[in-house]
Amino acid sequence: MPLYKIADFDPNYRDTFGGDDVKALDLYTEGGTKIGSVDDVLVDPDGRFRYLVIDTAYDFSSKKILLPIGLARIDYNAKRVFVDGLSKEQVQRLPEYRENLTVDYDYEEQVRKAYRPLSSTTNHNRDTYDYQQDSALYNLNNQKQETFRLYEERLIANKNRVKTGEVAVGKHIETETARVSVPIEKERVVIERVNPTDTGTAVNPSNLQFQEGEVARIEIYEETPDIHKEAFVREEVRVRKVVDRDTVEAQETIRREELDIRTEGDLLTNKSDINSSDRI
Repeated sequence: MPLYKIADFDPNYRDTFGGDDVKALDLYTEGGTKIGSVDDVLVDPDGRFRYLVIDTAYDFSSKKILLPIGLARIDYNAKRVFVDGLSKEQVQRLPEYRENLTVDYDYEEQVRKAYRPLSSTTNHNRDTYDYQQDSALYNLNNQKQETFRLYEERLIANKNRVKTGEVAVGKHIETETARVSVPIEKERVVIERVNPTDTGTAVNPSNLQFQEGEVARIEIYEETPDIHKEAFVREEVRVRKVVDRDTVEAQETIRREELDIRTEGDLLTNKSDINSSDRI
């Protein structure tokens, strides 16, 4: 079964535990002797704590080891982890834990052998092994601590982008009859018989040359209208969209679990400890 560092399994594990960070706690014996600090936590694929990675300090030497969670008692109020009976000899027998180490079955067996009673003769099979076979090492001691989770509901606001409509802008052709007036000119010939201005003047016949077929030519012109169509830009239409922002408020009833503490008999109860009980 693969094991994961707690931050790799749940990057927001501190929020899961209400802001508490087990990796910030020191390790003490039940007698109050500090023997190291919690460097990390290894969890199984279901998120259950299996080992605390302990950075031990014995005789000015440092060694990282794995401590099965069943042997530890975590006290977030005291900011300590307590262990009952972790001897210097056990630390020396335990294999050293390194950051790039793969914790496989063989490595875990070395760890378990250091913690199992010397009188234990149980043989374990890698194909059928289950952590419950070493319940003393991996199960929480309910006489010392118990997990009790309180849940609350929260309103989560998300946004969905939905299509609410569509605007199509096109163009079509409309026709109408346009009228235009063009003034034009036409030439015409006017033939008039008028009295000559020199009616009484005699002309010498010898000076006259009578000719037959003499013609006077006058060119006649007129204007004709030249009407055609040209296209001009009448106006421009620009199509764009803008974003209007608004705030939508929603109201919903949410639930939160609170502790109900009931005691029997004449005993002292530290309610602050119960309200912030150990969380594993």
